[in-house]
Amino acid sequence: MTDPKATTSPSSDQPRVHTGKVGVLLVNLGTPDGTDYWPMRRYLREFLSDRRVIEWPRAVWYPVLYGIVLNTRPKKSGAAYAKIWNRERDESPLRTFTRAQGKKLGAALADHEHVIVDWAMRYGKPSIETVTKSLMERGCERIVAFPLYPQYSASTTATVNDKVFEALTKMRFQPALRTVPAYYDEPVYIDALARSIERHLASIDFTPEVVVASYHGIPQSYARRGDPYGEHCHETSRLLRQRLGWGEEKLLTCFQSRFGPEEWLQPYTDKTVERLAREGVKSIAVFNPGFVSDCLETLEEIAIGAGEIFHEAGGVNFTHIPCLNDSEEGMAVIEALVRRELSGWV
Repeated sequence: MTDPKATTSPSSDQPRVHTGKVGVLLVNLGTPDGTDYWPMRRYLREFLSDRRVIEWPRAVWYPVLYGIVLNTRPKKSGAAYAKIWNRERDESPLRTFTRAQGKKLGAALADHEHVIVDWAMRYGKPSIETVTKSLMERGCERIVAFPLYPQYSASTTATVNDKVFEALTKMRFQPALRTVPAYYDEPVYIDALARSIERHLASIDFTPEVVVASYHGIPQSYARRGDPYGEHCHETSRLLRQRLGWGEEKLLTCFQSRFGPEEWLQPYTDKTVERLAREGVKSIAVFNPGFVSDCLETLEEIAIGAGEIFHEAGGVNFTHIPCLNDSEEGMAVIEALVRRELSGWV
């Protein structure tokens, strides 16, 4: 069938322009292509070269990055990824879940025949630029870009938006663009987290005395310069306590994954888990409300690492509550937010 909105080329040397469709681009953090040294090094180089992630002056940071980090960390990170690697697909769980989210969202939006859903990674493949160009080639004159981060940070949401905008600077014919804002306090998100927690706790044979909400941390210097991330995390936890009917002693807010010599947002998850066990708490659950999909930081650092810390310090029962991933609750959040941003376009 002929595209009703395809323009007629005035001369044979000009390409036809196909329009009339709306693209939805889901973007997550990123993933290496493998667990060996070189795939890990390529991924870490791209990630740790991002000025939004590491804000140190390049003259200070690059000698550390290229002289130390990229020579030592790929092997260590590769070993960590190997513990949680999806062997069946030969890829990281983050890629598996993000692909599934894109596929399920596309099916959920099938009532809008002119909407095309795709997904990309901020670091690694498929790149934002590649997928944005692909959406344009498939006729998308409007694109909704969705950074998959509930709480806003310049080191996550902003760097995704930067890369989308950068892709557009290379285009002669640019699409109209919308970006999905942070949704840390959206009722559909809070309810999805609560239902996920309730379902998981009903499936285990013990009742946690404490539940820890573990968010990825950022340096305190970023927060002092105006990054609202910490405030967003605490508000998510507050709304969750309200929804679940829990007090502050039942649901704690902590921060994980610190890197480098700076002080990061506190309290730290690993130190808190150890403290709880040493103080006599025997049963805890940990979940990651800042992560849309399970990944290295949730599966290796928390489900494995934090569990080991808790048991070694005297704890007995530990459980990790999975991320929303492509569950019914998780997809309800993504679909609701995307449908809102599509309003007026479809």
